[in-house]
Amino acid sequence: MKRKKCVRIGVVLTLLVVSAVALRIGAGPLSADTLTIDLGLLNDGLMSLLSEPVLDPLTDPPGNFKAVKPQEFDPGKTNLVQAAWLSGIGCPTNAFIAIPNATFTGVASTAPFTDAACPTGDPNDQHNEGLLLVKTGPTGNFASAVAELINVKGITLTELGYDIRKLGTTADPLGSHCGAGAPRFNVVTQDGIVHFLGCNSPPPVQTSSTTGWIRLRWTAPELAAAFPPILPTDVVRRIVIVFDEGQDPSGGPDQFGAAILDNIDVNGKLVGHGAVDAS
Repeated sequence: MKRKKCVRIGVVLTLLVVSAVALRIGAGPLSADTLTIDLGLLNDGLMSLLSEPVLDPLTDPPGNFKAVKPQEFDPGKTNLVQAAWLSGIGCPTNAFIAIPNATFTGVASTAPFTDAACPTGDPNDQHNEGLLLVKTGPTGNFASAVAELINVKGITLTELGYDIRKLGTTADPLGSHCGAGAPRFNVVTQDGIVHFLGCNSPPPVQTSSTTGWIRLRWTAPELAAAFPPILPTDVVRRIVIVFDEGQDPSGGPDQFGAAILDNIDVNGKLVGHGAVDAS
């Protein structure tokens, strides 16, 4: 068990070496070059402190993925992270637009509208909700925007994914941040190992895209390239989406510190709505 964990941390640090920043306590104001932190251990610390959801097996049977709960992991109360579902910012599926009248004083008619990047969506999303994840300031701040996937305990994985509000490809600096480390899936298996799937590492399959959204999927080959690999026989204990790359070189190339996701996918089941404020 310990050997596996050390291997995992080593791989994560290799991936995120460009993100490493120093923490010098009492050395004056912090900046990107005065801050250094072990991001592998930071991730372990986050997962050890982030409480697992307590579910009633009668009302929330294990293995019936149906919700994504946004949370703010901010033990230092920095007020520099946010996670929430918000109406009107998601990828539109079976939506409509308003056509103005000739004098632009009212609505003459409506027309159907679906973004080609999300031809399918969560049928229970009635307000075109999207999941906003934000980290303001430096990556080294011990705080993250997170979202817990509910009712995934006991499943095995064939597919993970989400839609992300971004232009063109995962490598494009325009739109939501999509780095090697964030937004990422932290998949905890029953053996206690934390498996890592970053937005850009391992590379996902991009199944569709428009000028505003791209749909990303990690199927069996990509899951096997996770850090460490997620095998078809691995049993899931929990899955958490983590956003913890901020507005510094660690959050490059965009250094935007924010992302909008929708239609979180677990084995083909899509969830695109939830609580409209973090808790």
